[in-house]
Amino acid sequence: MIGFGQEWYFGGTDSDCGNSLQQTTDGGYIIVGETSSFGNGDYDVYLIKTYGNGIEQWTKTFGGTSSEYGHSVQQTSDGGYIITGYISTGNGNSDVYLIKTDGSGTEQWTKTFGGTDSRGYSVQQTNDGGYIVAGNGNSDVYLIKTDGSGTEQWTKTFGGTSSEYGSSVQQTADGGYIIVGETSSFGNGDYDVYLIKTDGSGIEQWAKTFGGTDSDYGHSVQQTTDGGYIIVGETGSFGNGNRDVYLIKTDGSGTEQWTKTFGGTDSDCGNSLQQTTDGGYIIVGDTRSFGNRDVYLIKTDGSGTEQWNRTFGGTDYDKGYSVQQTSDGGYIIVGETESFGNGDVYLIKTDGSGNVTSTFNIPINSNRKLEKTLDLLGKQTKPKTNTPFIEIYNDGTVEKRIVIE
Repeated sequence: MIGFGQEWYFGGTDSDCGNSLQQTTDGGYIIVGETSSFGNGDYDVYLIKTYGNGIEQWTKTFGGTSSEYGHSVQQTSDGGYIITGYISTGNGNSDVYLIKTDGSGTEQWTKTFGGTDSRGYSVQQTNDGGYIVAGNGNSDVYLIKTDGSGTEQWTKTFGGTSSEYGSSVQQTADGGYIIVGETSSFGNGDYDVYLIKTDGSGIEQWAKTFGGTDSDYGHSVQQTTDGGYIIVGETGSFGNGNRDVYLIKTDGSGTEQWTKTFGGTDSDCGNSLQQTTDGGYIIVGDTRSFGNRDVYLIKTDGSGTEQWNRTFGGTDYDKGYSVQQTSDGGYIIVGETESFGNGDVYLIKTDGSGNVTSTFNIPINSNRKLEKTLDLLGKQTKPKTNTPFIEIYNDGTVEKRIVIE
């Protein structure tokens, strides 16, 4: 069978979401999020491995009888995966949740960290084989360094007398760390983008805020090839609409070099970005200006000038949470969709121009049983020539969906 159009959906009859993804060394993709369709509790961490054509290879869930959420995943140097998120501890509180698996997704160890209310939002393997985790703890930015077994080596908090959150962390070329999030203790507005640089021991070297008199948030940061930093988030202080995508470029000292906003007259948000091989940037988020709420993909040049944008989704809410350039020069996106299912993980593969017009082979499981076919609005239909439809089938494991155009 040949399918045209590279969009896939994963999940069951309840709510499921994909928050982070990475292309793996075998050319496939690893995705983490949360599921209330499968597992033991209200929500469990949901880990999905796919082949390079987007078809599910295996899935795993992690968690107990409460609620657990997965926010960040990375393939590790041993071919396994490191995941961070948070685990509910009752009464509205939570702990940072760190999970290490082997290459088949089998749990090797788990760790929890934190006080009364702590969450992990970003994890990366460090040069020494350990891990760095950023999130929030007791209303401060929370930075945790572990060894390769997940044993805590040190923790640091950053912030003032109000609320701060850490959304993204990366180890920098000098062995230190760059963190982005938001602060209501410092800056100009209700919340400002909060950029923190530390040394390798987590000691703050400098911190910067960006924003205006309204609320501005930083969701993702990356060190750029020139030694500076690129940040994406959302702004209520600048731009065209209620909220706009907010792109900030700094030098290596955190001094602003330029900022850009993207969006229309309604609310638009940037959740993830990466510097691309041509020196520009790829951004994903969601837009209400150009759709009901659709996945919003933006490509810029190295100066932040928009080259093109694309939207993906249906008639309901669809959001993009993570983007990465793939080895073929295209892009892979994960998020969630309410247009195609009852809240499912939404995986999109594009070419280098943001289009989904390429083809792929769909492997057929010998146990595959077609359940029904739907149109793109979710109504049961019969396949028609040159008309997109969705196949719902069961192979004896979990329900899967394929869009065929």
